[in-house]
Amino acid sequence: MTSTSLFCDICGKPEAEAAHRVCQARRAIDPPRFCPQCARRMIVQVSPAGWSAKCSVHGSTEGGQGGRL
Repeated sequence: MTSTSLFCDICGKPEAEAAHRVCQARRAIDPPRFCPQCARRMIVQVSPAGWSAKCSVHGSTEGGQGGRL
């Protein structure tokens, strides 16, 4: 998550609401599921080369194999 994130990209809950310890662990291996700016569920596609996630409002993000960009 970046410093401008309002919502957790794994669970979709507000950043200030919880510690998100489980989310931090999942973030190392899972692509984001929720948009960190609006908490909308994103369309996620996983391939052997990495992943891409698209928010209908805020656009796309991509990540390589074994980590996030």
